Amino acid sequence: MDETRPPGLITPVILCGGSGTRLWPRSRKALPKPFLPLLGQRTLFQQALDRCADRGVFAAPLVVAGPDHVPHIEEQASDVADLRIAVEPAARNTAPAIALAAGLLDRDAVMLVCPSDHHIADETAFVAAAKAAARLAGDDYLVALGITPDRPETGYGYIESGEQLGGGFAVDKFVEKPDLETAERFLASGNYSWNGGIFAFRAGAFLSDLAAHRPEMAEAILQAVERGHEKGHDARRRFHPQEESFAAIQGESVDYAVMENTQRAAMVPALMGWSDIGDWRALHEARAKDANGNSVHGRGADKAQLAGCRNVLVESDGPRVSASGLSDIVIVVDGDEVLVTTADGAQKVGKLRGASEQ
Repeated sequence: MDETRPPGLITPVILCGGSGTRLWPRSRKALPKPFLPLLGQRTLFQQALDRCADRGVFAAPLVVAGPDHVPHIEEQASDVADLRIAVEPAARNTAPAIALAAGLLDRDAVMLVCPSDHHIADETAFVAAAKAAARLAGDDYLVALGITPDRPETGYGYIESGEQLGGGFAVDKFVEKPDLETAERFLASGNYSWNGGIFAFRAGAFLSDLAAHRPEMAEAILQAVERGHEKGHDARRRFHPQEESFAAIQGESVDYAVMENTQRAAMVPALMGWSDIGDWRALHEARAKDANGNSVHGRGADKAQLAGCRNVLVESDGPRVSASGLSDIVIVVDGDEVLVTTADGAQKVGKLRGASEQ
């Protein structure tokens, strides 16, 4: 199903998936992380749309999401008249989600794949990186935006850059999450970037590589698109792929299915104040803090008292939080749930019983 679009524009493909359990109890299944105003008045999803709002650079956005997220998308994007939504009947990870979007676009359309729940502080740098990536994508490179690292992070995958290309670099290899010693070596070398999950490619080039490396997935996606149907009117539409074909797909990430296998992988470096807001510590790092590194947010912010505390995050939807003598602690009060964790323990929050029972 081809998209009518002005030539030369970049098509934002915004992926809405997951429930953000590591930000429990603020993020819950009924209202997950992308649809929360965690940094400013706009939600992370709305900020993702805002970054791609210039119609001189970007075509109408295409959002890929499950049916549970569609009401949030339509409510929070009510001011985006030309929005399109591709509704996944089942969650199958990022490779099928991106392939679904590619199948709905003109084969020459340059896609910019963006997660819906990341934070980017420097939008000017984001647009510049997107343009550079789009130029490489126009030459049939499959391009990752490589986030310039500022610390030896063990929670992200890495990209090793190779020979220089116009506006970027060829990719020597993608590297799994390293241990601390390896991450320190990567940082010192200056030759590695974080893999932030933001990609650019021509729709047809992506589908060709998918067919070469995951032919069954590619065939199932094209079948699901051909047998799907669209609802809505004017510029705002919802596309539903055929459920049977899509649900039969074996889920896999785009990194494993395509990016680590293609012979045309490229990387554009991006220094843009990026964070995946992957847990409470990451959110704390992205927020403004007082002189002691403390950050207090929510309806209970004006009542909180932190005495002799350093690097403490408090998020309260109303009740007063009082803390004394704490360091590197996260305290969250949301409805009938209270979370207390160290900063180091923040990545394990999603494994708590409350997070799994929501």
